[in-house]
Amino acid sequence: MALRWGIVSVGLISSDFTTVLRAMPPSEHQVVAVAARDLSRAKEFARKHEIPKAYGSYEELAKDPNVEVAYIGTQHPQHKAAVMLCLAGGKAVLCEKPLAVNAAEVHEMVAEARSRGLFLMEAIWTRFFPALEALRDVLAQGTLGDLRVARAEFGKDLTILPRATDWAQAGGGLLDIGIYCIQFISMVFGRQRPEKISAVGRRHETGVDDTVTVLLQYPGGVHGSFTCSITAELNNTAFVSGTKGKALIPEPCWCPTELVVKGACQVFPLPTTPEKFNFTNGAGMTYEAQHVRECLRKGLKESPVIPLEESELLAEILEEIRRAIGITYPQDKH
Repeated sequence: MALRWGIVSVGLISSDFTTVLRAMPPSEHQVVAVAARDLSRAKEFARKHEIPKAYGSYEELAKDPNVEVAYIGTQHPQHKAAVMLCLAGGKAVLCEKPLAVNAAEVHEMVAEARSRGLFLMEAIWTRFFPALEALRDVLAQGTLGDLRVARAEFGKDLTILPRATDWAQAGGGLLDIGIYCIQFISMVFGRQRPEKISAVGRRHETGVDDTVTVLLQYPGGVHGSFTCSITAELNNTAFVSGTKGKALIPEPCWCPTELVVKGACQVFPLPTTPEKFNFTNGAGMTYEAQHVRECLRKGLKESPVIPLEESELLAEILEEIRRAIGITYPQDKH
């Protein structure tokens, strides 16, 4: 039976996700509605993607009985309100990362989903790429020996995107792309809470974080570190090293198609689709969509790959890093 999706917001990421859903068998996934805060934009998106219903408010989509699961593609300061609306409407929810601006918002969203007995997942699409699944197998088998160090880098000049430097929109590198680095380190070290977090950061003239380097100490003395930047091009790779060798995720580490273990490279081709995407390796959103369908068909209320407890932990770590470098947002005052 097809999973019936409603798309909340009509930005570039929503467009890519909808393209992916429509490329999969209609017996598995159907997009039945889309909502924007401007009805004409929703109608235009619906025409482009052949979606039967278009709404001029998120509330209308949340109340649509035909929508089974809502995909939230708004900017992150709007995530909490949209998620709460859809949960109140009885929908399962897949919400773009970061789940919210701060830990308090994430805790509130998680509590709401649990109290209503509804599925909620943070859309960290990276986790579902076959290259990352293969890395998890390598780690589980102990191929690298006792782990010592994990490191990730993600840096691009994003200043051409107004939202990236907009303080009111909780811009900056940490929430936008740092989340990819921290989720990698968290995955490698089994979702443990770091014992110590040290961070240095450069502030952009608009008040958001520009470039940040973080060192995380985990139980047993293992180290994770990452650098993220919205003004500098970095290696955009991730690796984990142990007493018996190293595994590397080459660029682009946030949507990888290769894994190098002890010098041997495995390639994982993306699903083929004739459509063009706005974002690098956009076809890889397929894996995440398939995972959500599997979870819902099994009656799960959260993902075993990105459990809500981990989304809460990631939000807490990001908040501690922001405290260390002195970055606050308007949303932190509530």
